Amino acid sequence: MEIGIAFIVLAGFVLVNILYYFFLARVGFYKSSLNNISQDSVSVIVCSKNEQENLKTLVPLLLQQTHPNFEIILINDASIDDTLEVIEHFQDLDARIKKVDVVNNESFWGNKKYALTLGIKKAINENLIFIDADCKPASNNWLKTMASGFTNHKSIVLGYGGYEKKKFSILNALIRYETGITAIQYMSYALHGNPYMGVGRNLAYTSKQFYDVSGFIDHMKVLGGDDDLFVNQAATKDNTSVIIEPDAFTVSTPKNTWTKWWTQKRRHINTASHYKGKHKYLLGLYFLSQIGFFIASIVGFIFGINWLYILGLVILRYAIVWLVVGKGLSRFRESDIIPFIPFLEILLVFTQLGLFFTNVGKPPKRWK
Repeated sequence: MEIGIAFIVLAGFVLVNILYYFFLARVGFYKSSLNNISQDSVSVIVCSKNEQENLKTLVPLLLQQTHPNFEIILINDASIDDTLEVIEHFQDLDARIKKVDVVNNESFWGNKKYALTLGIKKAINENLIFIDADCKPASNNWLKTMASGFTNHKSIVLGYGGYEKKKFSILNALIRYETGITAIQYMSYALHGNPYMGVGRNLAYTSKQFYDVSGFIDHMKVLGGDDDLFVNQAATKDNTSVIIEPDAFTVSTPKNTWTKWWTQKRRHINTASHYKGKHKYLLGLYFLSQIGFFIASIVGFIFGINWLYILGLVILRYAIVWLVVGKGLSRFRESDIIPFIPFLEILLVFTQLGLFFTNVGKPPKRWK
């Protein structure tokens, strides 16, 4: 193979990569314009399935939030442990806590969206803020900071949900890198006026917005997607805001084994095929350009006559990746994994490829 062909092919993939990373730089270099703290009443909604221990940690942290007027909707989604008893205990202690006890029915067996719909119907406030039972608010100002996203007539608010750090763990570093790069993507898209997803660990929207699109009805039978598919369907450049303030972060306990994480990601990746066509195209092109870069780099180094030209392209590409992704990860308080970006990127890309082929054969059937 001539060096000219190898160089041109690699240069094409590098160019596409660079264009994407300039687009994704919006998060890392974003200047927050958060000036108004909303005082409007909000409802915090927590869907819990077998989460008795996590609720014992989360609920006291929610009750300590500095927002002046809120209620907490605790949903027991047909748990088989003592989740319901824990909810009832907290309900007896504080009048702000409301209970929703979900009993499975034949039509919506094991469907989290059904449970969330009942919780949303229970809420008395227009503004709804969602957090998972295994999460913790990063600060006592989490609720009022996220609620500030509803100002200026916004009806959807995208937040960041990170994971706890564990030293000397490749899996933990990969989980935090994947979470960070995903947030860099969906927040940058939203800031550019093209929102396509959010995460249920830290997401807000109004009940009116929920009912305007008939809730989850268009994807009720799809496993997962109570967060990203809803946002993909309902979000526009005019109704969506992004909150990147550290006070508004949430933190979750990550999976501690590769098997558990793999199972979790199989559920998550299953929803992407239901995104709008333009989002599937843009995200797919980004992924293919990464795969193409790795393959073209290897081929270039093996068959290229002058490997210095190939090395120059690789260095240029990674310099931009380190700048853009590193800046974004720093924004999300994930600076410790920045030196390992090249390794984590390769590991994540080929893991995602494996997840795709695994799900083609047998997609998962339950959310938990």
